[in-house]
Amino acid sequence: MALRILCFELNKDLCILLLSSLVCMGNFHRSIWHGTFELLVVLKSDSCSAHLIDGDGTFNDTGLEQLIKEVKLGECGLSYAIVSIMGPQSSEQYDQSCKDGKRRSQTTKGIWMARCAGIEPCTLVMDLEGTDGRERGEDDTAFEKQSALFALAVSDIVLINMWCHDIGREQAANKPLLKTVFQVMMRLFSPRKTTLMFVIRDKTRTPLENLEPVLREDIQKIWDSVPKPEAHKETPLSDFFNVEVVALSSYEEKEEQFKDQVASLRQRFFHSITPGGLAGDRRGVVPASGFSFSAQEIWKVIKENKDLDLPAHKVMVATVRCEEIANEKYGSFVANEKWCQIEEAAESGPVSGFGKKLSAILNISLSEYDAEAIYFDEGVRSAKRQQFEEKLLQLVQPAHQSMLSHIRSGTLEKFKEAFDKALNAGDGFSLAAQTCTQSYMAQFDEWHADAVIEQANWDTSKARDKLRRDIDAHIASVHAAKLSELTSSFEAKLSEALSGPVEALLDGANSGTWAAIKKLLRHETALAVAGFSNAISGFDMDGQSKDKLIASLENYARGVVEAKAREESGRVLIRMKDRFSMLFSHDSDSMPRIWTGKEDIRAITKTARSASLKLLSVMVAIRLDDDVDNIETTLSSALMDTKNNAAVKDRSIITFDPLASSSWEKIPSSRTLITPVQCKSLWRQFRTETEYTVTQAISAQEAHKRNNNWLPPPWAIVALVVLGFNEFMTLLRNPLYLGVIFVGFLLIKALWVQLDISGEFRNGALPGLLSLSSKFLPTIMNLLKRLAEEGQKPATADSQRNATKSFQNGSSPLSDSSSSPSSSSASSGVISPENGTEYSNTLKDD
Repeated sequence: MALRILCFELNKDLCILLLSSLVCMGNFHRSIWHGTFELLVVLKSDSCSAHLIDGDGTFNDTGLEQLIKEVKLGECGLSYAIVSIMGPQSSEQYDQSCKDGKRRSQTTKGIWMARCAGIEPCTLVMDLEGTDGRERGEDDTAFEKQSALFALAVSDIVLINMWCHDIGREQAANKPLLKTVFQVMMRLFSPRKTTLMFVIRDKTRTPLENLEPVLREDIQKIWDSVPKPEAHKETPLSDFFNVEVVALSSYEEKEEQFKDQVASLRQRFFHSITPGGLAGDRRGVVPASGFSFSAQEIWKVIKENKDLDLPAHKVMVATVRCEEIANEKYGSFVANEKWCQIEEAAESGPVSGFGKKLSAILNISLSEYDAEAIYFDEGVRSAKRQQFEEKLLQLVQPAHQSMLSHIRSGTLEKFKEAFDKALNAGDGFSLAAQTCTQSYMAQFDEWHADAVIEQANWDTSKARDKLRRDIDAHIASVHAAKLSELTSSFEAKLSEALSGPVEALLDGANSGTWAAIKKLLRHETALAVAGFSNAISGFDMDGQSKDKLIASLENYARGVVEAKAREESGRVLIRMKDRFSMLFSHDSDSMPRIWTGKEDIRAITKTARSASLKLLSVMVAIRLDDDVDNIETTLSSALMDTKNNAAVKDRSIITFDPLASSSWEKIPSSRTLITPVQCKSLWRQFRTETEYTVTQAISAQEAHKRNNNWLPPPWAIVALVVLGFNEFMTLLRNPLYLGVIFVGFLLIKALWVQLDISGEFRNGALPGLLSLSSKFLPTIMNLLKRLAEEGQKPATADSQRNATKSFQNGSSPLSDSSSSPSSSSASSGVISPENGTEYSNTLKDD
């Protein structure tokens, strides 16, 4: 393995042992003795190294990752340096496997990497394969160019070993190496400035001051001879490289001086990345955590023989690494226990301190990202940080939305409770709505501020607007409900205050009915409007809305009256018959009439019908306005005028019927309750159904007259006196006949009382005879039975005296029997539907 002065600390005892071994081995090349770093240091057993790229060009990514972990390169950020060593074969390598030491051979295969022990900051050294080895042949320069390009792309310092005797020589061994370095530099787009340190080996007595100008002249000639793109035709070498020249004496001839020079050179690598240090331009350096990925990608591009765009490569490495860091931190955030607790709690209800807690967790994740990605390209780092932050915010946004939803719904519920409480306490509606709205919107703002996430710039005004709309909607619904409740309450009061009185007024309809109804309507409406206006004064309504509600209430009151009038108009026939019956069957003192024969039934009938017609005229139309109509006159002339009726019966006379129409003059259809045609039909039905009552009254009157007239006609009385004179004289001559006649009188009187003959004949002769024929025999049997019972009783003086006294008073003992409870409704003169009377629909004239 190659031995490096920059990689390993000096181990004096081990060096002496190695040198002694080499001397004992015999012949070995003098150049190794005099010029290499490797003879001065030995690889420590605990040093870290890796075969980065083998001889076939295979990149050892596993070995590099292991090396980076061992040296903890990922923690260094930008505080690290990469040094590459290249040069002719055996200028810096020594193959320990060549035990005989008889020939020069290639000691490094591919590229090795190791850490320089004891040098700060962390410095990694890459040892490149020799450039003039015969193992690959003269034509196989592909790997040489690839490794040189790789070294320039990743290194801060490139050490080039040169033999002192090659300076100034046209065929020097280092000339192909320099050409290779300059040629591959052209394949780097915008390369960063690299330090080229030429180490002159086995320096002769020629002073360095004389050697350095010659070396720089040779370097410039090589630079000028290398083909360049048009953009760099005139670009000087100093724009690409910082050229440093150092010289080392021959170890064989000047050992102590060689050691001092080596020690001095080693010191230059301490703090090489500080301003003014050995390292060149550090602007394009890749952060240590991305070095492994960067090196792999660079070697991949080089192997594909593509031009290497270092700025683009830097961006690519930064993109990949920043994404990896962001994904790692995102996973850590998702698994964060505190976040999981907050997310779970936010689903079920509001979380106290939600914004501060979540902002703190987000800050930790973002800070960790910043700490790891700080050394990557600023544009990429910022863009990926923004994406990472947006990704985190997208993750927490549902929880934040849940919080806002809980806050909004909770605020709305509390507002509803407070608003209802204020209204129940008697506060004005508008004042309560304004106070509660301001209070709970401020409460929402306070709770919302507690839920705000510092990193988020979300527009949460929608949640606030939604709450305000919900509050306004609730206020509007309560407003409508309260107004509806108030309106319904006053409408119910109006309905109660108007329905009963209007019904009573229409029941007793007369000329002043509608005037009384209008007065009642105005009075009750005025009271209701005053109370309603006072009740809605706290609603802070505009005048137009208030007037609209009051007008609606007034219209409702009028509608109640009209509805009640329409309802009563449907029962007008019943009302007319009731009024007719009341006036016809009762006298002026409201006492039932007894048809004695003295009453003028025709006049009473006309009066009752006129009153019924008056009721009909009142019910035909709604008269709540001040309009004047002639409906009553029209009805009276058409229905009650006897002359008009006679003309109608006389078909030879052509007359106009004022009721042959479907509307009233000056009365709109909206106010019409009963049309003229309907009035005519109702009147016809009314007369038909009341005709029987009149007929019954006339019959009762005639029956009463018959019952109260028992004397025969005068001519019959004269005939009895003339023809019965002889019989009367016979009775006077023989008193015994008087006794028989008296006994017969008593028997007849008893039968008269028992059979109630006068009562039976009140309903007519035929019904009376039929009734008497069925009762006569039972009555005779009853009388005989009672006489037999009286005869079996012991005769006493008291009973004889009572019997004598009874005979003297012209009565019979048999008259104690109860009379039959037979009655007739005709005697009272009142005919009602309970008498079984059926109403007829046939039109009859008076």
